[in-house]
Parts: sequence; structure tokens; C-alpha cells
Amino acid sequence: MTSKTPTPQENHGDSDAPVVESLRVDTEAAREKQALAWTHTSRFLTTAAQLVHLPPNELPEIAFVGRSNAGKSTAINTLAQQKRLAFASKTPGRTQHINLFALGPKDAPNAYFADLPGYGYAAVNKAAKVRWQKVMADYLKIRRSLSGVVLMVDSRLGLTDLDKQLLEFVASRIATGEIRLLVLLTKADKLNRKEANASLAECQEYLGGLCTEESDVSVTLFSALKKQGVGDVAVILQEWVASAPVVPPVGDLPPMPDDEAGEDLSPD
Repeated sequence: MTSKTPTPQENHGDSDAPVVESLRVDTEAAREKQALAWTHTSRFLTTAAQLVHLPPNELPEIAFVGRSNAGKSTAINTLAQQKRLAFASKTPGRTQHINLFALGPKDAPNAYFADLPGYGYAAVNKAAKVRWQKVMADYLKIRRSLSGVVLMVDSRLGLTDLDKQLLEFVASRIATGEIRLLVLLTKADKLNRKEANASLAECQEYLGGLCTEESDVSVTLFSALKKQGVGDVAVILQEWVASAPVVPPVGDLPPMPDDEAGEDLSPD
């Protein structure tokens, strides 16, 4: 969260300024607490090997994507305040499903998190790479209920070519504002302040090329270990859900041809 720092002129003679600032802090803390209580309701719903196996729904869906070892599962678990809601396979290439998690009241969920397979692990065979490239491309391009994407990027590496390729799959929907994008620069605790600022600036520069007047694109430093950014992210995701349009619960469009899915993304 950012706030405006009052100038000396604004503070001069304003005895109420400390009270206003205190109320602002209290309000932000309350919002974070409420948002984290919401993410804590996350529970497993279903898993699917193909887009057609995912249930159609009218609720907003937020997808979590990222390279292998970028900290995706850890970030999801930290946001949900659960140890094993999402978990990575110890054998790269074994996690080959889209996992859906419901949020909100048990009898009336109000959103879904979608955990997509990690990508970029070289040891995965070519057939698996091609198949999961297409599944992920199809999901990002045509999933009707998809309203936001959270991309995990190792802050020490920055956006890789594979991360940029994945963003291309959803770039047109981001540009129109149909889908919102939040990039989490994970493992920020591994960087000093100068390195963290440089990583943030580099990512912001690239994402600027995706932005339009209609788009909602943001990036933040994140550390599951130090809990940096956790409350802010929970608030952002809850706000996405609150403002998402209602989508008719019908099936998705037909998958795109194989030759449009690109190459080289591989499952975690």
C-alpha cells in the first residue's frame, strides 16, 4: 500500500493530522485482516487434466502461474494460511493438472483460485511440454470465468523468456481490461534494498508495454518467509473478485489449433 506524505504546509497547525493518519492505518489493517480471513477459506474443489474437464461457472477465477521453483505453491499456501493447500511435486513434471480451490462460505463460494502447473523444467519430455503448453494457452486465452492472473517471478531472476511467452497468451485480454494481472516478485527476502528496487523497476518497465487505459496491471515484492506483501495481495485479490462481472455459467470456447500454442513451456 502507498500513502501520500503530507507536506510541512499541510501539517502546519493541523492538530488532527495524527488522528487522521491513525484512522487510515487502522482502516488498512482492518481491510487486510478481512481479506486474509477470506483467503483462509480456500479449500480444494476439483482437479482437471484438460480445460474441458473444468466445471463452467459464473464466479470469478484467479489463476496462479509461474516457473518451476518460483515459489508458486508456497505463495498460495501463505495467502491461504494453510500448509498444504497447494503443494509441488518432488518429481518435476509430475504436477500436470489444473487444481481449483473455492473461496467464501462453504455453501455459497464467491470465487475460485486456479493453480496451474509450473513450467520451464528442462527434464520434462517433449510430448508433455507440447500437451501442457496447449492446455495452459487454451486456459489463459479462452477460459470465460478467468478474471485475473497472478504471475510468480523469482525476484532474483526477473521476467524470463518463458514468463514473457506466457504473458503473450493473455496479453490481448489484459489490454482490454477483461483480465487483471498481478506479478509477484517472490523470494524478495533474498535481496537487499538496492537489488529489490532494481528488480521492481525492471519488471515495471517491461509491464509498461502491456498497459493500456483499460488495463489493470501491477507488480509487488513478495516474501512468504517474511510475510512481505501478503496482506496487500489478499486485499488486491478480494477487490478483483468484488468488482468482477458476472459470467454466464456456460462452457468455454473450443480450444485453439495446436500450432498457435507456441513451444517450450513445460510442466512443473
